[in-house]
Amino acid sequence: MGNFERYLTLWVGLCIVAGVILGKLFPSVFEFIAQLEVAQVNLPVGLLIWVMIIPMLVKINFSALSQVKSHWRGIGVTLVINWLIKPFSMALLGWLLIRHVFADWLPADQIDSYVAGLILLAAAPCTAMVFVWSQLCKGDPYFTLSQVALNDAIMMVAFAPLVALLLGIASITVPWDTLITSVGLYIIVPVVLAQMIRKALLKQGPDALAKVSQQLGPFSIAALLLTLVLLFAFQGEAITEQPLVIGILAIPILIQVFLNSGLAYVLNRKLGVAHCVAGPSSLIGASNFFELSVATAISLFGFQSGAALATVVGVLIEVPVMLLVVGIVNRSQRWYEAGIASNGK
Repeated sequence: MGNFERYLTLWVGLCIVAGVILGKLFPSVFEFIAQLEVAQVNLPVGLLIWVMIIPMLVKINFSALSQVKSHWRGIGVTLVINWLIKPFSMALLGWLLIRHVFADWLPADQIDSYVAGLILLAAAPCTAMVFVWSQLCKGDPYFTLSQVALNDAIMMVAFAPLVALLLGIASITVPWDTLITSVGLYIIVPVVLAQMIRKALLKQGPDALAKVSQQLGPFSIAALLLTLVLLFAFQGEAITEQPLVIGILAIPILIQVFLNSGLAYVLNRKLGVAHCVAGPSSLIGASNFFELSVATAISLFGFQSGAALATVVGVLIEVPVMLLVVGIVNRSQRWYEAGIASNGK
């Protein structure tokens, strides 16, 4: 893990401070940036999202889907967590915690938007940072690659209907045209471009692909951080007036991480899956494609929305919490393998 990724939470914190200060000092500049839209898509943010996502997608090898059969149990567990449990349980947590338990501490006009942001965060499985988490827990790289490739393929067709269904259940109006546009701009087009770049680089050899991927990494994180500065420049007033909002939004996200990672880990153990597969399976089940969530939230609800803020909170806590989960997975390896041995007797 490089310094950018290792200290991502610190950089995000600094972006919060910088965005709030810049938003107060130069409000007209950020109002102008917010107006640069085409079909409800902000052009500067759209460009930043591409810079953010494409380097991550270049690493994805869709030919790895041929390996799905050899890891069918671990992949099955992860798919159930990612697509059947995590989005729906987050919608339930949003309804329970945001609409009811903490409603009195939140601005009433943003409650629906907060719930929408949490749903967007949970509906997009992680694609990039998973490789880091998998490496840290000595995960099987072929399983991780095939799982991520499968998730990306599913996301291209399932993300929009799933989000629309859950937002509809939450009684939140979904502009279908904007949602479909977001999927096209932030999933399909980046995947196609990334695979074209990958193919061109592989013609020069695998070393060229590895070198370029490493060089593009900092640009991806820098684009994420610049996007956050823009977000917090618009969210600054709401944050300074109600700082508890961030803490409240973090609660359902934290519950989700530990619930989904723990459930995936235990299910893999029950099924006798090797630890090198169960580790990344639990991490993929718990983490989110927060770059896509941020982009979609901005497109659907705008820079200043509670949805955008909720997805940004996901970025804020992702790294330290996932590192904690990695530590738990590593320290519990003997317990995990002892359980598999006893089940096999």
